[in-house]
Amino acid sequence: MAIQQRRERERAQRHQLIVQAARELAETEGWGAVTTRRLAERIEYSQPVLYSHFAGKGAIVNAVALEGFAELAAATRLARTKATQVAQATEATEATQATQATHVSQTAAGEGTQHAALLAVARAYAAFARANPALYDAMFTLATDLSFGSMDSPQPLKDAFVELLAVFGPLAGPDGDPETFTEVGWSALHGLVTLDRDGRLRDGDGYQDQRIALLIARLAGEVPK
Repeated sequence: MAIQQRRERERAQRHQLIVQAARELAETEGWGAVTTRRLAERIEYSQPVLYSHFAGKGAIVNAVALEGFAELAAATRLARTKATQVAQATEATEATQATQATHVSQTAAGEGTQHAALLAVARAYAAFARANPALYDAMFTLATDLSFGSMDSPQPLKDAFVELLAVFGPLAGPDGDPETFTEVGWSALHGLVTLDRDGRLRDGDGYQDQRIALLIARLAGEVPK
């Protein structure tokens, strides 16, 4: 039993070693440089050992993508939680200072907290994509057989979508579909991120943050004065 457990542990460690090596090589040299030969050399195992873990490069990309979605879910969850806590603390202080308008303050407070959380998640999403270009490609650009948007989707994909749903969904309104609204918001955010990182938009001077803030404001139904 102990021998079997050790073998399983060693196999899991090799699996992670391969995934990490693929990520590092892709981030430094691009996905074109990620081959089974290069990976075998990098992790100091033979190619047959690598193939005992992954059928080929596509399977490795899938594993990298799953890691990426898990990390994206964690990053956006952290951003949402922190922004919500800060907004609620600020609004609680303001409500205490204006008790005569308690009902109005509570309504505005909910909207303010929701907007702050959405903006924080959008910024965290953009920062994640900017910091991990090859990882983002594995998640959204490279060919994959991962199932998106279905009951069969891997848990990391579901977790990442749930975090987006938590902030986009409430904006769908009483007659809207939260998941559809989230897909539209996510698509718009992904478009901004992709155009920016591919150099198709103006660079510098905080343009991207301005674009993200404008997108969130419009999705939230804010009208410029």
